[in-house]
Amino acid sequence: MKLVKAIIRPEKLSDVLKALYQADVEGVTVNRVQGHGGETEGVETYRGTTVKMELTDKIMLDIGVSDSFVDVTVNAILSSARTGEVGDGKVFVFPIEGVYRIRTGEKDEQAVTPVTGETNETTI
Repeated sequence: MKLVKAIIRPEKLSDVLKALYQADVEGVTVNRVQGHGGETEGVETYRGTTVKMELTDKIMLDIGVSDSFVDVTVNAILSSARTGEVGDGKVFVFPIEGVYRIRTGEKDEQAVTPVTGETNETTI
């Protein structure tokens, strides 16, 4: 089992979610984050030192997958998030020691396998 963590441009979120859905990857956590990498906007020189002045808005996705879905997940993100410009983001893959589904107590592979035959309707 692996944790795929991706940092992408906010405007690419819907494309990435669509690609993940089409690849049968479920169970995504989405967070709005800020950071900086290789982008050059907002860089100023102050007393001879180059300083990054602003943080850039990004989206961070956390996706727990079984080993057989790692390549599918990473490829879906790479193909749908890429613009070819600096600042497209990164994808990290981490090992997971254990996963438990709280509702059922299922462990590891069963806990990251999508639940079939159920509807997840929410009433507001």
